[in-house]
Amino acid sequence: MQNDFVLYGANGYTGELIARLSNAYGLRPLLAGRNRAAIHALAEELNLQYVITDLNNPAALDNLLKGQQLVIHAAGPFSRTATQMVEACIRNQVHYTDINGDISCFELVKLFDKQAKASNCMLMPGVGFDVVPTDSVAKKITEMQPTTTALQLAFASIGGSISHGTATTMAEKLGEGGAKRKNGKIVRTPLGENGMYVDFGKKQLFVMSIPWGDISTAHHTTGIPNIETFYAVKPSVFKWMKFQKYFNWLLRLDLVRNIVKKKIDQRPAGPNEAMRQKGISLVWGKGTNDNGESITIRLKGPEGYTFTAHASLIIAKEILQGNWNPGYQTPAGQYGSELVLKVPGVSFY
Repeated sequence: MQNDFVLYGANGYTGELIARLSNAYGLRPLLAGRNRAAIHALAEELNLQYVITDLNNPAALDNLLKGQQLVIHAAGPFSRTATQMVEACIRNQVHYTDINGDISCFELVKLFDKQAKASNCMLMPGVGFDVVPTDSVAKKITEMQPTTTALQLAFASIGGSISHGTATTMAEKLGEGGAKRKNGKIVRTPLGENGMYVDFGKKQLFVMSIPWGDISTAHHTTGIPNIETFYAVKPSVFKWMKFQKYFNWLLRLDLVRNIVKKKIDQRPAGPNEAMRQKGISLVWGKGTNDNGESITIRLKGPEGYTFTAHASLIIAKEILQGNWNPGYQTPAGQYGSELVLKVPGVSFY
């Protein structure tokens, strides 16, 4: 059987969603990862081929990627897994995508730009909810107001929850604070430095500043020098965050992070199907220029993990059809602001 791409981390919560949805896009992934029992069971159920491969074994990765065109990398935390897969893709002239949303990982992958160009392959991290919808809003803002010099992006998830992988990544970032882009540079800030109410159209919600991936990617896509990102939270959470700076040293301890991870492992793997079908995601973006003129754009879409599964496969089809450029790319930078409208249920408003 012919495989269209490699799905590494197929046994994870989001990886499994991507595998199950692939057939709807006419694609057959080669399932890969380290958990033999889980991947074997999924491959049997979906009638797909699979390979058990350790990311820390370069020879095994080369064997996995031999003759392949594309990888969707879904095995986090990406701060621990991205480098191995990126290097393997470059060695084997295979396009790399992932579902990462970590600023530091975007910046890391960007460092491989020249090597990827020399190998004639594309590197596109963030092909899921992190950061396709927000990247598209950022791109659309600059299309409508090219003079934009300051960008605010906010998002909200209504009716959903987070997966083990996302929660684990967050646990590994405990105590590290926030970030924003100021005058073209990424600068560290307290987590929840700023808070405000945002009119998402569907409802008005309170949001606080967080280090979302667009601090890296939106700058690459648009060139806007000043960028802040926000997430909807209860105002009480924002008030509590003002005291977190006094405890960051404690939150950074491995002991504390490991306790949190154990608690995560006791929770469900992620939102169930009913939650995914009911949940929605909202994005708000505001661009302002030096004259004080501003433009606001809103976007509505499906629940975040559903969004990720669709977006990653839509981008996979674009790549497999030859629509790609070598080196480091961002979703809206490569495919434009209208890319996001290919995801079922997405609309600007």
